[in-house]
Amino acid sequence: MQSTSSHHQHQAIDQLYSHHHGWLQSWLRRRLGNAADAADLAQDTFVRLLCSAPGEPLNFTTPRAYLATIANRLSINLYRRRSLEHAYLAVLAQTPEDLSPSLEHQALVLEALDEIDQVLALLPARTRQAFLMAQLEGYTQEEIASQLGLSVRSVQRYLARAFEECIVLASQSGQYE
Repeated sequence: MQSTSSHHQHQAIDQLYSHHHGWLQSWLRRRLGNAADAADLAQDTFVRLLCSAPGEPLNFTTPRAYLATIANRLSINLYRRRSLEHAYLAVLAQTPEDLSPSLEHQALVLEALDEIDQVLALLPARTRQAFLMAQLEGYTQEEIASQLGLSVRSVQRYLARAFEECIVLASQSGQYE
């Protein structure tokens, strides 16, 4: 049985949806230039609202600004995910056909890249930058410290935090079971 506050929250979201869904979808369509992406992101915006802080009262003084903020963040995530996919597909296009992974393997890699990107997006900028410098560019901790103007100990803490997040991601996806 739904709690009273949860019931009121769902009613508030229903009302928000009925009053602003059309506007949000049109706003996204103008921004993205794609009706299908706009429809998906508009729907995802309301799903995000439904999943956030269940039972908490929703009081919006500027509902359109709030919805636009959520939708904007979702569109950034969409573009980042597509950029990763395009980069991976560009690498695949350069790979000799006999060395190309199967379509199933390609799909798994794209899914893993998306999950890693989501984890990296949650990290503070310096932590993310240090991690990418170490993993993608092969910099040593000392080189990272010098490049970023940090102590080696700070770089070690940043890298440890990034690796912790990657381990959590791997355990959640069942890789260590």
